[in-house]
Amino acid sequence: MYDYLVVGSGLYGAVLTHEALKKGKSVLVIDKRSHIAGNVYTERMEGINVHKYGAHIFHTSGKKVWEYVQQFAEFNHYINSPIANYKGEVYNLPFNMNTFSKLWGTITPQEALAKIQSQQGEIKKDPQNLEEQAISLVGRDIYNKLIKGYTEKQWGRNCKELPAFIIKRLPVRLTYDNNYFNDFYQGIPIGGYTALVDKMLSGAKICLNVDYLKNRESLCLEARNVIYTGPLDAYFNYSLGPLEYRSLRFETEVLPIVNYQGNAVVNYTGRTPAFTRIIEHKHFEFGTQPQTVITREYSAEWKPGDEPYYPVNDEKNMSLCKRYKELAQKEKGVIFGGRLGEYKYYDMDKVIASALNMCKKIL
Repeated sequence: MYDYLVVGSGLYGAVLTHEALKKGKSVLVIDKRSHIAGNVYTERMEGINVHKYGAHIFHTSGKKVWEYVQQFAEFNHYINSPIANYKGEVYNLPFNMNTFSKLWGTITPQEALAKIQSQQGEIKKDPQNLEEQAISLVGRDIYNKLIKGYTEKQWGRNCKELPAFIIKRLPVRLTYDNNYFNDFYQGIPIGGYTALVDKMLSGAKICLNVDYLKNRESLCLEARNVIYTGPLDAYFNYSLGPLEYRSLRFETEVLPIVNYQGNAVVNYTGRTPAFTRIIEHKHFEFGTQPQTVITREYSAEWKPGDEPYYPVNDEKNMSLCKRYKELAQKEKGVIFGGRLGEYKYYDMDKVIASALNMCKKIL
């Protein structure tokens, strides 16, 4: 009998597995997919590590988390500097002096700030929806070209129908700095995320193509404790109703050229085309392969059975999530964790930090 059954081989499950093994515990890891590493899975195509489930750039300000992942991979010096393409016009992200110079011809921070402030006044009352909130923060020009279409594709709804709280703030940098993240540490694991997770799971028994929820009774006989990282509501068979997510769809293509778009990530911020961004994977690791691999990413409505990606953290869903978490607290010998198990949008470093905190409690 194993000490722990870990359901899901993504980062949360991998951290728990590694730490349990260090303590001399026996661990069985299962995953319903045909591969390890969850959504950070990278697959080799044409000598390129392809991010199969969307771009994953590791970034953190936590020194302990950064030192922790260094055990399993060497990280390169990749800096995330995405580009926005609005109907053929190209802008730097995040919003910074390069963006404003292209948009308005402004040169100094004072000129750019004055331009933004002159447009913020359009909203004269408390913002009632996402559109009003965005304009009150950055003005009409930035909203129209760089926020509106992308957000509507991402959420599948008109910005006037989306609540204001979705955009609590929009960072505006009055410097010529295209580094998207403010975090002190940033990079991509050399060799891909799959190799990193494989090292984390070393020593555990791993079984793929195994659906825990369909085989729960027999699997629970295999271990004394369960670490569950699947969807919280699915664990309880949606007994209180399904939590809502946004899903994603990917179209990946190999192209017989060296360089397709000159950047790893290009966001398409108009309402058309239908995809939200194109990822050119080789640029994450400064590849020089003779071919390239690109992925078009589409946001999609979610229904039970689809792959859940982003929790819809509105008031209705958070209220339902609270009720599910009350049920979860009554489950003896089961730990719920990770993005799906906690119904929480986590960056990778936050997943790892959450898992390490859980290790302190249970190991």
